Amino acid sequence: CIYMPSIPVENKLLLLLTHTCTTWCRMKSRRSQALVRGFFVAVPLLALILVIAPFSVNAESDISYSISGVENSKLKENIRIHLNNLDVEKSLLSDPYWQDEVSETVATAVQPFGYYNSETSITVNGESAVKVSVSLNAPLTVNKVTREIIGAGRIDEEFRKRFNAFKLKQGDVLNQPVYESFKSSMFNYALSHGYFDFYWQATRLDLVREEKQANILLIAQSGPQYHFGELKIVGDDKAKAIISRLRPFKPGDPYSSSVLNDFNRSLNQAGYFSRVIARPVVSDAEGLQVPIEVSLLHRPSDSFNVALGAATDTGPRISLGWERPWVNSRGHSINADIFVSQPEQSVSADYRIPMKNITRDYISFETGYQFIEYSNTSFKSETLSVSAHRYWQEDNSPWQQDGSITYLRETFDQGALDTNTTSLVLPGYSITYRNKDGELDFNNGLYFQVLGQVGREDAGSDIDFAKAVVEGMFITTFNDVHRLTIRGELGAIKASSFSDVPTSLRFYAGGDQSVRGFDFRDISPKAELFNPGTGDFDIESIGGKYLLTGSVEYAYRFADNWRVAAFVDAGTASNTTDAELTYSVGPGLHWLSPIGPVRIYIARGFAPDEAKWNFHLLIGPEI
Repeated sequence: CIYMPSIPVENKLLLLLTHTCTTWCRMKSRRSQALVRGFFVAVPLLALILVIAPFSVNAESDISYSISGVENSKLKENIRIHLNNLDVEKSLLSDPYWQDEVSETVATAVQPFGYYNSETSITVNGESAVKVSVSLNAPLTVNKVTREIIGAGRIDEEFRKRFNAFKLKQGDVLNQPVYESFKSSMFNYALSHGYFDFYWQATRLDLVREEKQANILLIAQSGPQYHFGELKIVGDDKAKAIISRLRPFKPGDPYSSSVLNDFNRSLNQAGYFSRVIARPVVSDAEGLQVPIEVSLLHRPSDSFNVALGAATDTGPRISLGWERPWVNSRGHSINADIFVSQPEQSVSADYRIPMKNITRDYISFETGYQFIEYSNTSFKSETLSVSAHRYWQEDNSPWQQDGSITYLRETFDQGALDTNTTSLVLPGYSITYRNKDGELDFNNGLYFQVLGQVGREDAGSDIDFAKAVVEGMFITTFNDVHRLTIRGELGAIKASSFSDVPTSLRFYAGGDQSVRGFDFRDISPKAELFNPGTGDFDIESIGGKYLLTGSVEYAYRFADNWRVAAFVDAGTASNTTDAELTYSVGPGLHWLSPIGPVRIYIARGFAPDEAKWNFHLLIGPEI
């Protein structure tokens, strides 16, 4: 008889082949030669059945098997998989021949786990219920493990460490899946670390059933370790200098697939290519140096995009963008945006010069014009700004730093207050930490930023000015269903004349991402301002020197794409450090949509002199 290896099998066609082989073997000993001849006559028909089996045969029977005597969950599941793929007719369950089939199937299922002396008893209850009682008996244990590395891997400490991590030791119960898995994982490890000529020179599993022992032999031929070679660009080579700067390795460095993956990630994040991939060309290796072929397709010279959105603070909004990723061969790029909503309209442009690391290290020159008119604050402002930024971030670090200098000229009018125009020259610095385990939807994340700006009358500013802001958000998820979000913000302004501080730089609280339950910028010092439309005086927000906000939110995931939430917010924007806090509470609902989380809240806001309800809608990730 042909010997079929005892391995855990989930492939139904392979199981059918196995059972066909074992059935034929037993028929020789249990059935007449006439039946054997009949079997061979049926071979062509059987071959046809095997060809169409994956398409037309459902190997899972409706027979119910209850398994006892096995505690190990993996072993029990392997038995069940084999039994469910055993094709037995209900009417034949009481036939001793088919009960032998069930017993042999169980024996085949437990052998990979070292149990070569198992015994099985079958009890049939009714027409389709089978009780399978298994006595595993003493398993085979590992008597001796012989391992050896031949080749350059022998002197590679990491290679030896991985090779010597083979889990089966002397005295362990034989586990063939561990043995097979190690051979595959070692082969993959070798290829991913430049041992392209690796192969198993000898592997053997000797079973000594009489002594209930097994001997394992593993001899690996690692071959030499290859190294990174030169870059070969397939396509327009105007990006050669940029690609070389993104390369995280030098020719001669040991090859590593993880390093090459980092290279591919950087290339795709650079923003210059619509398609790009770097791969090793082992067949062109010279002197153990493998050239890295970079196949690329540049983005169009000009690209345009339109983005639509909505929030309760701003209402519907639209953003139009234009980008030219290649201004010159050094990788300079330029983009411009137009943003339009009911209270705010702006136009901005950004010219970017890449430095050492294209995506994390660059110089940016930005300019913009913004017009704002918030109905609930009775002020208008027009702002012109020009700034230069130097961004830098170390490789594999979540910290990004930004050194900047900004010229800001703002004309603002708050009701009956005099129209002011203030110019400021503001050197600034910020450091930001951002880390999360996903993009649109994520379970855990942390965001933290510190920002500072200063201006001096004797250095181009109309007033002495200093501003500092600290903000952060922490999100964690327990057991995939319990989500906790904590956020807060703290800020302060010091100025020689606060009435001349532009409204865009003052502090306000309230709104979707501040203290919910209140309108956007509704929480701040108030002033009695004349409303020419009504002829009366209104109490309006004018912005404050200090800011303090905090929020705690709990969300429970009750379905794949839905969470229900509850929150408490508190905060204030004021001109004193002892101002009374406003706060809000309410429920929320999160829909994890394909375009990002959609969050809806109904908030009850409590101020020192009023309480009111408000509705909030947010689209997009929190961090």
